[in-house]
Amino acid sequence: MIRSTQLMTRTLKPLALTSLTVLLTACGAFGPERNPPAMAQPAHYAIASQPAAFDADGTAQTLDVGAAPVPQWWTAYHCPELNALVEEGLNNSPSLKSAQRTLQAARDGLRSQIGESLFPSVDVGFAPARQRGLGLPGLSQETFLYNVFEAQVQASYTFDFFGASVLADRALAEQVDQQAFQFAATRRGLATNIVVATINVSALQEQLNYTTQMVALGEERAQQMKDRYELGSAAHDDALAAEQDAANTAATLPPLRMQLLAARHAQAVLLGRAPDQAPPVLPLEKFTLPHNVPVAIPSDLIHQRPDILAAEAAVRATADEAGAATASMFPELTLSANYGRGGFDWTTFSSPAGLIWGIGARLTQPIFHGGALVARKHQYENAHEAAVAEYQQTVLSAFQSVANTLVSLEEDANTLKQTVRAETATADMASDTQARYRLGATPYYATLTAGQQMYLARIQSSRARAARLNDTAALFDAMGDPPVKMEPHGLFGIRMPEPYVASGVTVAK
Repeated sequence: MIRSTQLMTRTLKPLALTSLTVLLTACGAFGPERNPPAMAQPAHYAIASQPAAFDADGTAQTLDVGAAPVPQWWTAYHCPELNALVEEGLNNSPSLKSAQRTLQAARDGLRSQIGESLFPSVDVGFAPARQRGLGLPGLSQETFLYNVFEAQVQASYTFDFFGASVLADRALAEQVDQQAFQFAATRRGLATNIVVATINVSALQEQLNYTTQMVALGEERAQQMKDRYELGSAAHDDALAAEQDAANTAATLPPLRMQLLAARHAQAVLLGRAPDQAPPVLPLEKFTLPHNVPVAIPSDLIHQRPDILAAEAAVRATADEAGAATASMFPELTLSANYGRGGFDWTTFSSPAGLIWGIGARLTQPIFHGGALVARKHQYENAHEAAVAEYQQTVLSAFQSVANTLVSLEEDANTLKQTVRAETATADMASDTQARYRLGATPYYATLTAGQQMYLARIQSSRARAARLNDTAALFDAMGDPPVKMEPHGLFGIRMPEPYVASGVTVAK
């Protein structure tokens, strides 16, 4: 037995070295190019380049071109209540917890597949049995009872000469990375949605307050015009027109209240709460516009956005799947061995005579499978081409998103300038009208009209401020996370799914 073991060791050692050499060569020989194609880098994102800073409402906002993205960017609003809401949502969101557990399940699946495909299998078995079997022909006893005792250690290993298993494992590892980046994108998207929902709730509440004041002034003006008409100092048409204006203004309140409640319900659900447990509304003044916003250059953006990194991982995964499909068309060698004891009674089982062992090999070369192997190879090659096209579209969509957000920020500042200008003018007009009314130079209803115009201008300014805050959040989100260097390690460049933390998200290393 010792000589047999030594012979097996001398035989397997060069065979294993040969297998390793062939395998390392085959992993790079089979399958299409793993890296995604290089994308053209635009000189600037939008059709026209944006200024380096936007100034409106006394607040200048600077674009830091080439600066690193900010992981917890919502803290730039300098609102502790907003920070607490974002952290609550990231900790309690059921959808985020579901995505996290799905990612963990994918990691465990990768560990399972690597263990089954790259390492030998060793099993221990013990099988005692008592049986009644048929006797030999011609004997007086047609059946007889006997015992069987068997205990063995069984081992087997398949030599992956052409890398089919390694490529399949590497493809699954890239799919785990893809899910990790998708989880990172989901996490960033949730934070952005919470920030935007909180700002929208504050803006809608402010607009509702201003609209309520407008409605009150409109009702007062309609009542005064009605009284004047009854006294004969105003035309009937003027009274009816004032009544119509008051009704039209009041009709804007129900949809605005409905919009505010729907936004608060959505905000509560984003936080992992029931809709009736929405947090208190924050004043819009609580949010400070971030003065500096990073803008990555296009060549850096593709290494920062998790959606692009997920698409890149999909390209590599499909390339390895195509390589695995090609490698599966070549031979594989499986060695198996067993060692143990057996016997028809316990005495034989425990004695040297009960020693049993075996060793064997099986070489398999696929010959004919009805075209299934070739079709599967073409299937994964086409999937790889689709993944490459999807990567290109993802990069272009990312550039478009940044371009649109930069344009929106510029135009938000321009809009806010004009709305603040109108708000200042209507406030001055309302003040002058009040002064003239106190001097008896203008009727009272003129002050009501001026007040309505002032509140209408404030509503427009509130919308412009909220849009500027929201688009700033969108630009922060569009920049992605600081790039994390993920060096392949382990056998054949497979990234083992050991977790590490980057920017608050755990991804596959």
